Amino acid sequence: MSRPLQSHSREWLFCLFALVLLTACSEQASPSKLAGATMGTVWHVSYVPGESAPDVAVLQSGIEAELDRIDRSMSTYRPDSEISLFNAYAPNAWFKASPEFIEVMSTALQVGEHSEGAYDVTVSPLVDLWGFGPTGIIDSPPTEEAIARVMTRVGQHNIELDAARHRLMKKQALSVDFSSLAKGYAVDLVADWLEAHGVNRYMVEVGGEMRLSGLSGRGDPWRIAIEQPESSERSVATTVSLSDVALATSGDYRNYFEANGKRYSHSIDPRTGYPVAHDLVSVTVVHPSCMIADAWATALTVLGAERAMAVAQAQGLAVYFIRRVEGGFEHSQTPQFSRYLGEPQQKDLPHTEE
Repeated sequence: MSRPLQSHSREWLFCLFALVLLTACSEQASPSKLAGATMGTVWHVSYVPGESAPDVAVLQSGIEAELDRIDRSMSTYRPDSEISLFNAYAPNAWFKASPEFIEVMSTALQVGEHSEGAYDVTVSPLVDLWGFGPTGIIDSPPTEEAIARVMTRVGQHNIELDAARHRLMKKQALSVDFSSLAKGYAVDLVADWLEAHGVNRYMVEVGGEMRLSGLSGRGDPWRIAIEQPESSERSVATTVSLSDVALATSGDYRNYFEANGKRYSHSIDPRTGYPVAHDLVSVTVVHPSCMIADAWATALTVLGAERAMAVAQAQGLAVYFIRRVEGGFEHSQTPQFSRYLGEPQQKDLPHTEE
């Protein structure tokens, strides 16, 4: 049995590296850069300073305060977090929640409703069962009986949300996990904080999810590289030019395990209880909200290529798909995504130490 050691967040550090590579040679005004750690991953901010921007120390502490606020609310690794308290709360009783918690839960439930059930924030017991959660790696796939038992605790229909009163209730014992959209939400909060403090040309990235505003140091939109999956040498599938939007990518090609000659993806279908087993390997979503892009990237990955394309078009989403085909990969996109595309790339990029 083998399983890569890369964490879910490390797979997207390449995207940030590619961004730097794409901009380094032609920048006219070098952006200032800030970085740190949060939510088990890393964050980066590149910005073009304006006359009204605070000094670096104020920006660093302000960004860290926003990220810590989200971590205190939505980290399942903190027993005192808001989400941990909700998961431990008794069923059939109203739980008073913060506006941020309600906003994220509301988005999660909406994406679940419009994704044919492929997205579900109550899926975490299945993620744990398959060895992709904090309980650690498993030696063999779980039994059908074990999956069936856990499935009784999965289903967002068991959550009742009263957004107007900032409260929610679970109808049976279950647990929720916001890891599929909390990083995107954190990106949005940091971006909003920067704009409120006079920074309007920036790239905010948390664990690979990012939002971009204004023009880069070159004076044109920020250029982002989308990685070609499963290449022997990390390479760029294509580039996108972005301004005043967010981007999130989900893929199944780095976080998986193998047992008895079969590969099991970390992307779990909450409708079946099993990892996805299709040829869609990478989904990139561009949207004004990084939280929404983050959630939809996960949902579409679970759906598979055909249904994902149909649902994305029905929802009016800008999405770029990479699927595995015989002899290589096939790329496609919704009409809404085409406006962001640069020229297809096949250039190998040097490996970077992480």
